[in-house]
Amino acid sequence: MKIADILDTKGRDVHSVLPWLTVAEVVDRLGRLGIGAVLVSESNSIQGIVSERDIVRALRKHGAALLTMPVSEVMTRYVETCDPDETVAHAMARMTAGRYRHLPVVVDGRVVGMVSIGDLVKHRVREMEIETGVLRDAVIARY
Repeated sequence: MKIADILDTKGRDVHSVLPWLTVAEVVDRLGRLGIGAVLVSESNSIQGIVSERDIVRALRKHGAALLTMPVSEVMTRYVETCDPDETVAHAMARMTAGRYRHLPVVVDGRVVGMVSIGDLVKHRVREMEIETGVLRDAVIARY
């Protein structure tokens, strides 16, 4: 299965924020949308990504003052991306090795979607359930 297959199922919406928005504004957006991360971008260029994990780590360091800081101060600057033709297994391995949970999908420098480790696990579990069902049916058919 490819990343494109997951995007076809979950959709291609990508949420982003401008780098000068405050962390409080970003927290509000994450909560309202029920998502775990947003891209930080300006002029169609990815400048970073900010996740709930980034915010929690920065809260420990800066305390309540964090809420008034620009999100560019707490974002992860180096953002790994993938291609829609990348396999789910390869993307999962990269995400696990790199310890990140969100992966923007890029084609010709343009973001066309984003997947989370949860999206990948969900689809992989579905694949395994189908495989198990096929094997079970094959065994039952033999007897």
